[in-house]
Amino acid sequence: MQRASRLKRELSLLTTEPPPGITCWQNENQLDNLRAQILGGADTPYEKGIFNLEIVVPERYPFEPPKIRFLTPIYHPNIDSAGRICLDVLKLPPKGAWRPALNISTLLTSIQLLMAEPNPDDPLMADISSEYKYNKQLFLLNAKEWTEKYASQ
Repeated sequence: MQRASRLKRELSLLTTEPPPGITCWQNENQLDNLRAQILGGADTPYEKGIFNLEIVVPERYPFEPPKIRFLTPIYHPNIDSAGRICLDVLKLPPKGAWRPALNISTLLTSIQLLMAEPNPDDPLMADISSEYKYNKQLFLLNAKEWTEKYASQ
């Protein structure tokens, strides 16, 4: 019950006061299956891109983090080809930094920040990570190309 009322509150807040560049809604009236869109930030290779994400809220939420993945392909060192995201707030301690005080809005904002500032030292995609570290121009070119190919409307 706690989960349902908290999710309703979070969704209502996401609807009335969404973080800039982020939208989130229920998928097919299921409270535990959400969709989100993140707009690529200005001055990033993802600029003008619209990235769709899937959010699956576990039974034990908020004591366990939602599972979030990109549905839109994105060229990024911390996001793999299946859309999985390497981000500490998406994992439970001791490896992760999830705590029940966090919410879906904070997670989406953290993902948006990760898009703007990749963490090449904790990569899911080693090849993209080394490109980011050692050949940033090529990385930016590839990321921009993917954004135009997969994330433009």
